[in-house]
Amino acid sequence: MPSLNQADLHASEPTVRVTDVRKSFGDVHALQGVSFTADRASVLGILGPNGAGKTTMVKILSTLLRPDSGTAIVAGHDVLKDAAGVRRSIMMTGQYAALDENLSGRENLELFGRLMGLSKSAARKRADTLLEEFDLASAGRRMVAQYSGGMRRRVDIACGLVVRPEVVFLDEPTTGLDPRSRQGVWDLVNQLKAQGITVLLTTQYLEEADVLSDNIIVIDKGTVIAEGTADELKEKTGGSYCEVVPLNPAQVLTAAYALGDLVPAAVLAAVNGSDRLSIPAPEGAATLTEALRRLDSAGVKLADIALRRPSLDDVFLSITGHSGGNS
Repeated sequence: MPSLNQADLHASEPTVRVTDVRKSFGDVHALQGVSFTADRASVLGILGPNGAGKTTMVKILSTLLRPDSGTAIVAGHDVLKDAAGVRRSIMMTGQYAALDENLSGRENLELFGRLMGLSKSAARKRADTLLEEFDLASAGRRMVAQYSGGMRRRVDIACGLVVRPEVVFLDEPTTGLDPRSRQGVWDLVNQLKAQGITVLLTTQYLEEADVLSDNIIVIDKGTVIAEGTADELKEKTGGSYCEVVPLNPAQVLTAAYALGDLVPAAVLAAVNGSDRLSIPAPEGAATLTEALRRLDSAGVKLADIALRRPSLDDVFLSITGHSGGNS
């Protein structure tokens, strides 16, 4: 059996490895033994309500805070023993673009290139490349003050890529953006992943985590309370369900009785006042077919009936007790 060389071993190791990290601020225990990994060329979604410890964790990984205990390795560098190595390997952007509004997009990129040690010609060439990649070539010579929110965010992320990082931290990168600009940032995240870059994404939009993340961790009260792919987390809420919407809302109870043993007692008890009911669908389409047969036999006309999977918002609410909008 051939042996792995050092490059192969490095590629197979997680780009980010966090083990039992703890951090307190006086009597406030922000992190209480957080552990997780993030693989190379993947997107890790970090979710949690306000005050859960997400920002503290990101600050530790980016060397802005020191952990009280535990270990955190980023791109092969220990955040305590080799903070400079970590900083050379990462790029971080927050909710608000950190740009000089009196400069053009191109000038901002050239400035960042020079600050990162590139020669004048190399910084100019890199700026041109990034403007092209980020679909900003036509706006490159305009002042950033004239940019839309989505354009500012693209330039902000591009500035962090002047020297290619191994890990990118995106802290709620689409907050305040319109749907079109948000989609543009999503496309950028997928581009980063395609280039072999690891992305750690904190977001208050659960749809965003669902669409972009290869793996998700949920942090609450300083601990990781759930981890897995979006599909794995959704399975924890009970898998698929069948939503039944009678044409006449007054027939919801009739529909419930017609469905018989397909309706759990807890659902039956909560039917009054609702215009629809949701029942578990462990057999998927077979459950839907049986529900249609029973409703048709009872003469219940439907406005809608469909198989649905729980949303990530449902998962978030079930495991944290908070809605996703407050994350």
